[in-house]
Amino acid sequence: MFTNNLSHNEIREAVRKLCAQFSPTYWRKVDKERAYPTEFVQALTDAGWLAALIPEAYGGSGLPLSAGAAILEEIHRSGGNAGACHAQMYTMGTLLRHGSDQQKQQYLPSIADGSSRLQAFGVTEPSSGTDTGALKTTAKLDGDEYVINGQKIWTSRAEYSDLMILLARTTPLSDGIKKTEGLSVFIVDMQQALANGLSIRPIRTMMNHSTTEVFFDDVRVPKENLIGEAGKGFKYILSGMNAERILIAAECIGDAKWLIERSVNYANDREVFGRAIGKNQGVQFPLAKAYANMRAAELMVNEAIRLFEANENPGAEANMAKLLAADASNEAANAAVQTHGGFGFAEEYDVERKFRETRLYQVAPISTNLILSYLSEHVLGLPRSY
Repeated sequence: MFTNNLSHNEIREAVRKLCAQFSPTYWRKVDKERAYPTEFVQALTDAGWLAALIPEAYGGSGLPLSAGAAILEEIHRSGGNAGACHAQMYTMGTLLRHGSDQQKQQYLPSIADGSSRLQAFGVTEPSSGTDTGALKTTAKLDGDEYVINGQKIWTSRAEYSDLMILLARTTPLSDGIKKTEGLSVFIVDMQQALANGLSIRPIRTMMNHSTTEVFFDDVRVPKENLIGEAGKGFKYILSGMNAERILIAAECIGDAKWLIERSVNYANDREVFGRAIGKNQGVQFPLAKAYANMRAAELMVNEAIRLFEANENPGAEANMAKLLAADASNEAANAAVQTHGGFGFAEEYDVERKFRETRLYQVAPISTNLILSYLSEHVLGLPRSY
């Protein structure tokens, strides 16, 4: 288990060595089969990386968010995909910040040692999308249990998670109540729920993200699984959004670095008309622009991390970091395909896989349009647009 006396450079080097054990062939096979990267997740768990942000008191390493960002960035810079891992880092924060002592003692040590996986986050619904206050899944108290009914969509890794953080409405919408009030957060034991009215339907998408649609049909959850106070769930979920944005942004930086490095190497080696294609400014300039934008985005990620670790509110910075990093990785992906030409579409070069994977972050976990709306309203002071 790595402890917090390690520099981030040492962390990065250790993660790179672990990732080197998983060849491009491994990732192609997982992608082709739309499989969950079980061996990779287990290796990260055994090395302690998935417990990096869990406090030492609960069996984790107690590392800061910057260490988590370094871990995820290096996974992507190595050509891998941390999609099966990142949710455990930021979803765990809801339990850590707002759970009772009993809940933290019950769940965090098993999450830290890997005997339990907390990788599913049940928030989005088909009819509400990012309008979280409009969600319709209900949790009604019946004696010592909450009875949950409803539907969630884009709940990734639900099939491979032992626990889920779930947002549901415990107080019906009525006149005088804000849409974001009356929502509550629960920790759901997936195995118990699957035997008690929960069903999961995988959704096949253009990238391998193990995402699903989840249906709750009178699923009973003990009332002690309520996290924090009833009705305060939206606030609890929001408190973890900055960490989520920052960690996803770090992955995008890793993707951009991989794509640019791979493209530069190819441009130096590939000869057409008797010369390396890298001599052509038509190849050079898109890669140079992608690199400049990646570096700028990386600085914003670092600034968001600095504010987060100083216990300040990096709402704007975390959102801008995610926006800029997602744009930078998307630009790098386009440049990589163009640099590789036809080979950019060939599976064996891995560019097309990375192109698909990094495209996700224009939309998830928050759309770039919603980030622009946030900045317009909360930073620039423009009227609310939705």
